[in-house]
Amino acid sequence: MAQTCYRHPDRETGVSCSSCGRPICPECMTPTPVGMRCPECSRQRTKVVRNPTGTPGSRVFPATMVLIAINVIVYLAEILRGPGGLSGISPQMYFEFALNGVEIAGGEWYRLITGGFLHQNIGHILLNMVALYFGGRLIEPAIGTPRFLALYFASLLAGSFGALVVSGPTAFTVGASGAIFGVFGAAFVIARGRGRTNVASELGILIAINLAFTLGYPGISIGGHFGGLIGGAICGAAIIAGERGYFGPQRRVAEYLAMLAVAVVSVVGALIVA
Repeated sequence: MAQTCYRHPDRETGVSCSSCGRPICPECMTPTPVGMRCPECSRQRTKVVRNPTGTPGSRVFPATMVLIAINVIVYLAEILRGPGGLSGISPQMYFEFALNGVEIAGGEWYRLITGGFLHQNIGHILLNMVALYFGGRLIEPAIGTPRFLALYFASLLAGSFGALVVSGPTAFTVGASGAIFGVFGAAFVIARGRGRTNVASELGILIAINLAFTLGYPGISIGGHFGGLIGGAICGAAIIAGERGYFGPQRRVAEYLAMLAVAVVSVVGALIVA
């Protein structure tokens, strides 16, 4: 049975308020940066925490900052256990925790995650963390921290799956770029779904440039980047589907289940390939 607008019971609709979840018809829809809202919710202003520079503070995107901190701490551990220098990472950590199909097949499933927190050199982690910072501060406040974390790890696992498919089970792969591509893929889909075409266009150009770089520069995990991008785009589509009312009143649960499905399929696929 189709749902009807909460203010106009005679009008069927497939769109729900992105804040309270009540069904709304076109007349009651108010476009906002975080999706369509009902008249009541559109009048409520979202409190933004700002730092002295006037930009949103880290409390607006805490998971992004925590993920960056974890990556940096792991890289420092790689240096401390390595032969010395900023590029002298620990061979032991690399071979013990990097993504590798042969070791995964031997039972070391954790490599599907840990490989996404290792980096080869200072340039590698610097580029990834800058991208994660800008991507995370764009999308985490827009979808909330719990959904952002689900998106991030689903994309990470999808990237690991893609890396194993393209590079093969014997290759060693490290880096957070698969998850980061997923973040930008989801941001693109969500921006388009919420009618933010200008933002979506900019993200589309940025993604295209990075994919071209991925295909043209040797040594980059093509499968990891494309796998993460596809996984993130699917997660973003699930979020938009929930906001449009396609999942019914339990839309948030359905969104998480969809992202969980991306993660599960990625893990199972990775195990098969390994």
